[in-house]
Amino acid sequence: MKKSSITLLSVILTLSGCTTVADMVGMDSKTLNAQAGSNYHQILSKAQIDTTSNTAKTIQRAFNRLRPHANSLNNTGMRFDWQMTVIKDPKENAWAMPGGKMAFYTGLVQNYHLTESEIAAIVGHEMAHALLEHSKKQMGAGVLSDLTVQLGAIAVQTRTGYDHDLINFGASMLHEYGFDKPYSRHHEYEADALGMQLMAMAGYNPADAINVWKKMNAKQDGGSKAGGILSTHPSNNSRIQAMEKLLPKNRAIYERAIRR
Repeated sequence: MKKSSITLLSVILTLSGCTTVADMVGMDSKTLNAQAGSNYHQILSKAQIDTTSNTAKTIQRAFNRLRPHANSLNNTGMRFDWQMTVIKDPKENAWAMPGGKMAFYTGLVQNYHLTESEIAAIVGHEMAHALLEHSKKQMGAGVLSDLTVQLGAIAVQTRTGYDHDLINFGASMLHEYGFDKPYSRHHEYEADALGMQLMAMAGYNPADAINVWKKMNAKQDGGSKAGGILSTHPSNNSRIQAMEKLLPKNRAIYERAIRR
């Protein structure tokens, strides 16, 4: 058992990355995109769809401006069937599924008084999650971290003789705070960066991506509630600092876009 566990772990660790792990267990892009499309329609069947308000029209306008640029940066090997649905709901939420199915909740616009450019920043961020296949990579990371933690627990129990339940508790804490959360924060930074690029390519001022997080800071007393070591998302302040470093490059992209 001990030898086979070590051998299996060695094989897993030689894989090229979490996307490869996801593919191996049947979570390939084609399958995920198809499943997402099915789930999307189930979600919409229970939602109140907004197609007529000024908020909905503004969201769709931003989405339509970003969509061709998202297609130009699609390196997944799969054609995305982009679709944006505006959901009339006070929740502060927006998301994108694998393959390009998206939703934007009116509460996010209303509660933060978002401009069209700020809406575009959020649309770009969510598009970036889909383009970078973060859902797929997170699934692959989950498979890999589950196996690694389980093998580690077996090794500790074999060497120490400690109680199985106690070891499993420690393993679950390692899984929760040692694997999943830092990986999720990394995804958020990646999506912030690509999202800024997308909005700039579409002719929206990338500085407004920073304004979104400043507005959230103001509502959340400095942004401490949205981040930190026990959060899946970086703090608002950390995101602002990271995006400020990217602003000169994206401002140049924006200026070229508005001259065309």
